[in-house]
Amino acid sequence: MKTLHRPLDERGDSVWKALADGTRRTLLDVLRGGPKTTGELCALFEMSRFGVMKHLTVLEAAGLVVVERRGRERWNHLNAVPIREVYRRWMMPFAAVGADRLLKLKRVAERANDAVPAKKTTPKSKATPNSKTKTKKTTKNKKRKQTRRRRK
Repeated sequence: MKTLHRPLDERGDSVWKALADGTRRTLLDVLRGGPKTTGELCALFEMSRFGVMKHLTVLEAAGLVVVERRGRERWNHLNAVPIREVYRRWMMPFAAVGADRLLKLKRVAERANDAVPAKKTTPKSKATPNSKTKTKKTTKNKKRKQTRRRRK
């Protein structure tokens, strides 16, 4: 019997958990521009240093942030590999199915369009015997509605 869980799935769970929070996603966006010290990251958010450190700890546990210590400074680097692994595991297969369905729909629509003969249009004469009476009727109906509204 095959096991359904792989190491990627376990690691993927922590990545999904890390990406579930907006603050952590913002931290990753900032780190995409290059490594930053923890102090620089704390200055960008209206929360305590402890709060930012808690978010960085979750990102580090998921493998999305790699920490490098230089003396008293703590440099945070983005590691996009786990995101890419989750994308390959979860997004790509479903995107392929959707793209295949859209291509099939396009082919069906094109075949249906080719099968329907073009409609022949005949020029309509400007004045038909009923066109004047229809216009008179609609004008009378509009006037009746206006007088009813006035009475109310």
